[in-house]
Order: sequence, then structure tokens, then C-alpha cells
Amino acid sequence: MEEINSGIPPVITDTAPSNSSYGTDIRALNEMIQKESAFIDLLKIEMDKVIVGQRYMVERLLIGLLADGHILLEGVPGLAKTLAINSLSKAVEADFSRIQFTPDLLPADLLGTMIYNQKKEEFIVRKGPLFSNFILADEINRAPAKVQSALLEAMQERQVTIGDNTYPLPKPFLVLATQNPIEQEGTYPLPEAQVDRFMLKVVIGYPTKEDEMKIVRANISAQGFPKINPIVKTDDIISARKVVRQVYMDEKIEQYIIDIVFATRFPEQYKLGQYKNLISFGASPRASINLALAAKAYAFIKRRGYVIPEDVRAIAHDVLRHRVGLTYEAEAENITSEQIITGILNAIEVP
Repeated sequence: MEEINSGIPPVITDTAPSNSSYGTDIRALNEMIQKESAFIDLLKIEMDKVIVGQRYMVERLLIGLLADGHILLEGVPGLAKTLAINSLSKAVEADFSRIQFTPDLLPADLLGTMIYNQKKEEFIVRKGPLFSNFILADEINRAPAKVQSALLEAMQERQVTIGDNTYPLPKPFLVLATQNPIEQEGTYPLPEAQVDRFMLKVVIGYPTKEDEMKIVRANISAQGFPKINPIVKTDDIISARKVVRQVYMDEKIEQYIIDIVFATRFPEQYKLGQYKNLISFGASPRASINLALAAKAYAFIKRRGYVIPEDVRAIAHDVLRHRVGLTYEAEAENITSEQIITGILNAIEVP
């Protein structure tokens, strides 16, 4: 699936920062990132073997992977969410665990527990499926709050406590949680404070007719799906994350990010008074941090050593859509957070 058309006019500013004091550094940084990001194209090629059309989802997965941020996926069943994360784990040569969330799930089913060993007459630790590089938390909103909290604490702290001991989770550690938007019976919606811990909330749509034809042919083919080859090691991802943080972000871009986030909190200060009674709460400081990190990762994927405003605008909806609360008035008028974010991006002056 191609980029979502958010109704935001493109901003053509794909030029390197002109400040001469940064000129040499930017050129050197560009060269380094051209070299360090070469594996991105290889990853996309491998995933394209089995994932048809969902380029938007694959790109967001890579942003989460490079920016060390977890992703909340929302989409109807059958849109290759499980297949995508499984394919990514094979291409990166990493461990993968799929956890099906159900109402009777317990925190120990995720984290692990203490087992009594009769021979040694002592308790030993049996680690749960959370001790993997890639975690698919399928239908996270079907489990009660205690289980959701156990997962989200592990996401935040990158460690798990079992008994008296604390165990670090492997690196990289990426949680891909899914929500089914069409069923609400028997679900426990994630509280806003917990949803805020996800870097991105990605909404996945249906494939095009052409893509669905390819999907059908691939699934009924006698040869089956092509095999995904491991082309990247986890150490390469950890190294790439360090390079992502070196991507240059001008102070004007930083101010642009702050203005976007503050416009969700105080819209009247940005001549957006029409949104004041539609927003119940604005985006948290995590939004500013994640918007900056995701923009750097997006620039890295585009093989660039510096962030441009279009990088920020490209991922703004994914970073903000779950962080902007709507009032009853907005819901009554069928106004979505997507529309508000689009309005904010159109109103804030682009540097």
C-alpha cells in the first residue's frame, strides 16, 4: 500500500542545510549514511518476496526498528500483519514470538515464572515468550489490564522481573501490537497513558485490486511462498540505531516539531481556535521525542544525513493519531484525530 493521502500538500525542500559551518559535516554524514543504510534496500527486497503491496506498513516497521520504538497496528484480519513481522525477523536473523492475547491470559504467560526443581530442590526460572527480539502481541486489547501493563512495562524498561531477579530483554527488542477495529465485544481498550508508550500507531487499509490478485496467486501457487534469507544481523541493527541518532536536525526543524505538538495542546495560540472544543487533551512530550526520532529514521531510510520538513510531515499522523484525545463534541460531529492533525500540519508554517 502506498503512502496514505492525508490531504497535506507536499513541501519541496529536499536540499541540504545551507549553513556553511555544517557543510563539510553534512557531506561526510551523507556519505556515511549512504554506506550504513545500504541494508535497508536489501531488507525491502527480501520482505517484498512475501509481503505484497503493504509498503506503508513495511516502511513503518523499519522506522520502529531503527528508532527503537514499538508499534501499534490497527487493521482488519488478513492484512499480513503477522506475516510482515515474521518476515522481518527472518530477514534480520532474529528471534520471533507470537503471543495471542485472550481474556484468560496471565502476566506469567508473557514474562515467565519460577518452577520448582525437585532434583536440585530449588526454584529455577523459566523465561516466557517475551524474551525474543520481535514480539507480535496479537489483539492486545483482548487481554485484561494486568497483562497489558506487564507487556508495556517490559517495553518501557527493557527488562523483566521474575521472582527476586531482574533480567534484561534481548536487543533489539521490538513489540508489534495489533488491534482489531471491527470487534469491541470482550475487549479491554488500552488506556490513553498506555497507548502513549507506542511510538507509532499505524492504520492499515485493504490492498488494491492488482495487489490482491498477486496475493491470491502467491497463496494458491504450487511452489508456495519464497524463502526469506537472513541478510542482516541484530548487531547491524544496533549499530544502525546509533547512526540514526547522528542524522542532522536543524534547530528550525526542532522548533517545527514543537509547534506541531503544542498546537494539539493550545490550538488557539496557532489560530486554530476551531479545534479548542474538539480536543480533550493534546500530545505528550513523548510525541515530540518520537516525532524527532521517527523523522531521523525516515531520513535514514531515504538515505539522507539530514532531516527535512517533509520527513516530519510524512510520519506525523502515525506519531500523533493515538495521542490526541477527542471530546464528545468532536465524536458527535464525526471529526477524527486524523482530520485535526491534517489541519494542524496545514496551518503551522513550514521552515
